[in-house]
Amino acid sequence: MSEFMSQPWPWYISGPLLGLTMPLLLLIANKELSISSNLRHLCAAISPPSIRYFNYNWKKESWNLFLLAGVFAGAWYAHIYFRSIIGVGTQTYVLLQKQGVQNINGLAPSDIFSWKGLYTLKGFIMIIVGGFLIGFGSRYAKGCISGHGIVGLSSLSMQSLIAVVGFFIGGLTMTHLILPYILQLEY
Repeated sequence: MSEFMSQPWPWYISGPLLGLTMPLLLLIANKELSISSNLRHLCAAISPPSIRYFNYNWKKESWNLFLLAGVFAGAWYAHIYFRSIIGVGTQTYVLLQKQGVQNINGLAPSDIFSWKGLYTLKGFIMIIVGGFLIGFGSRYAKGCISGHGIVGLSSLSMQSLIAVVGFFIGGLTMTHLILPYILQLEY
C-alpha cells in the first residue's frame, strides 16, 4: 500500500474516483462540491449585512469551507511528503526552456512566480492580471473549471458544458498564442 501512495496515481484510477465524488456527495448529503464560491462565503462571514450580495445564509454552506481547508491541508501534505515525485512534465520543461524560462524547480517556475518576479512586467501580467482574470472569470461563469467540470457536467448542465468548453478554449489560446509573447518580455 505504501508503494501505491508513494507515486502519482494513473488517470484511470484518479479520474473515476474524482468523477464519482460528485454523485456520491449529492446522493449521501444532497450537497454540491464548490471551491470558487468559498471566497463569497468568507466575505459574507465578515461583511456587514448592508452589502446585499453578501447578505445570505452563508452558514448553510460552511461545510464547503472545511472542503477548502482540506484542499490546503492536502496541498501542504503533498508538498512535504511527495515533493520528489511531483513536478513539471518533461515536454513542458523543454517547452518552457525554449521560451526562455530557466529556473523550473517545482511546479511554478520561480523566474515568473516569485516576489522578485512580481516586480517585473512579465510577473505582473502572469500573477496579478492572470489572477484577476481567473477570479473574475470564475465568478462571471458562476463557477470554476472544477465546479463546472465535475458538478455541472455530472448534473448534465448545458451551461456547464459551455463553460468547460470556454475554459479549454481560453486555456489553449493562452498557452499557444498569448503565453509565448508574455514569456519573451524582458525581466
